[in-house]
Amino acid sequence: MTKRARFIVVVVALLGVMTGVNAQTVNRSPFGIVEGFWLPERACELGVGWERIIFNWEQHQPTKADDWYTLNVDDRWLKGADVCHREVVALLKHTPAWATEGITGAGVPKGLYAPIDDPENLWANFVRMTVSYYASRGVKHYIIWNEPDIEETSYGFEFSGTLDDYFQLLKVAYLVAKDTDPTTVIHLAGTTYWHDVNEGRKPYLERLFERIAQDPDAVANGFYFDVASLHVYFRVDTIPRLVGEVREAMTHNGINKPIWINETNASPTDDPSWQVVRPQYPLNLDQQAAFLWQAVGLALASDVERVAVYKLYDQQLPAGNESFGIVTPSDASPRPAFYAWKAIITHLTDITDASHAQTNSASVVRLRHAHPRETLILWARTQTATEISVQATGEKAYLIDQEGNLSIITPQEGVYRVALPPAQCNPNDGCFIGGDVRVLVQVSGQSATREGATTLVFP
Repeated sequence: MTKRARFIVVVVALLGVMTGVNAQTVNRSPFGIVEGFWLPERACELGVGWERIIFNWEQHQPTKADDWYTLNVDDRWLKGADVCHREVVALLKHTPAWATEGITGAGVPKGLYAPIDDPENLWANFVRMTVSYYASRGVKHYIIWNEPDIEETSYGFEFSGTLDDYFQLLKVAYLVAKDTDPTTVIHLAGTTYWHDVNEGRKPYLERLFERIAQDPDAVANGFYFDVASLHVYFRVDTIPRLVGEVREAMTHNGINKPIWINETNASPTDDPSWQVVRPQYPLNLDQQAAFLWQAVGLALASDVERVAVYKLYDQQLPAGNESFGIVTPSDASPRPAFYAWKAIITHLTDITDASHAQTNSASVVRLRHAHPRETLILWARTQTATEISVQATGEKAYLIDQEGNLSIITPQEGVYRVALPPAQCNPNDGCFIGGDVRVLVQVSGQSATREGATTLVFP
C-alpha cells in the first residue's frame, strides 16, 4: 500500500457560490491556443481568448516585393476568430528565397541594415505591408520570428542570423510597425532556453536584453518590444525558474515588460489511438491534462500575463510522429487535455492575485478572483499519494477534477479532505509532471499551508 503523506492547507474563507463565468463575457481570457483555425468549432467550444497563427512571409510574397497574396492567412480564419472572441496573434517568419542571400526560410533578409524607408530593406517593406493590411482586420499583435536560438545543425532551426541580426530584425519590425499603426504590439520570438543552457551558453534572451540595452535609442523606443515570449515543455517545475530568470535579466538591463508563454504542453506517447516511441518523457493522456493545469497555475503564480497551448490539432501528421494536439490526430476527437483546457478557461476567470507554495510532496497554487472566491489548484509532486486538508468555514465547497467535472463536497470535522493521486515518475526523467490535479473552490480568504510542524506561507 502506498504510504500517504499529509499536510494542511488552512483557508480562512467563507464558503459561497462559485461563479465559473467564461471570461469572454467580461474580457478576453488570458488562455490561448496555437492554430485554432484548423478546427474552428473546437476552438470556439474551448472559449480561448487568443490564437497564434503563422503569417508566412514567403507565402505572402513568393517571388518579389510587389507580390501580395493573403490566402495563407484566410480572411475566414480571422472572421471566425472574431466571432468567437479570439484575438489573433501573428507570427512573422520564413524568408522568401528571393529576399535573402542565405538559406530559404531561415536566411537574413537582404537590406536589413538599410534605413527603414529604403525600398532595399525588404523586411521593413514586408512588415509595413502586413501591419497596414491586417490592422483593419483586427490584428494588432506580432511575434518577430520563432526560436532564433536554435543552430543550423539542430532540429527546429529557423534563423541563420547572429544575435545582432535578430536584434536588427526586431528593431526594424518595431519601428516600422509603430510608425504604421501605433497600437501594434511587438513580441519577442519565443526561445527554447535549454538549447543554450545544455551547450553551456548564456540563454539567448539574456544576451538579447544586453544587446538591446546597448542601443542608444532603445529607451526612447520602448526597447523595441512590448512582450517577452517563452516556450516551456514537459517539466512543470521549470516554469517559475525560467520566468524568474527572464524577469531578472530584463530588470538587470532596465527593462520591464510583460511575459507570455506562447507555447506549452507535454505531448503524450501513450495515446491508444496514436502511439509514439520517444525515449525521453513518456507520458499518457491523463498526464498531459495534469500538465496543463500545473503549468497554468505556476505561470499565473509567476505573474505570466498569458499562456497558450501548442497546439489544438496536428494536421496531416504521419503515423507515429509526435503529436502535441489536445485533440487526437487520428480523428480530431478531444483528448483529456482538451477538457482540461476548457475547464481552465471556464473557471480561472477574473484573477486578481496568484501565489504558489509547496512541500517536498505537494504543490498548491492559490488564486483570488474579482468575484469573491478563492481557487486552490492541488497536486502531488512525487510517487507518494497525498491528502490535503483545507479548513472549512462554510457548509460546502466545490471540487473540480482536471477534466472539469464538478462536485459539491461538505466538510468533515471542519475540514475538506482532498486525496491527490501520486505522480507517475520514471528513473530517467524523475517526476517531471505531478499527479492528477484537483481544484477546490471557496469564497476568498487567507491561506497557509502546513506539513507536520512546518508552515509554508504564500508570498
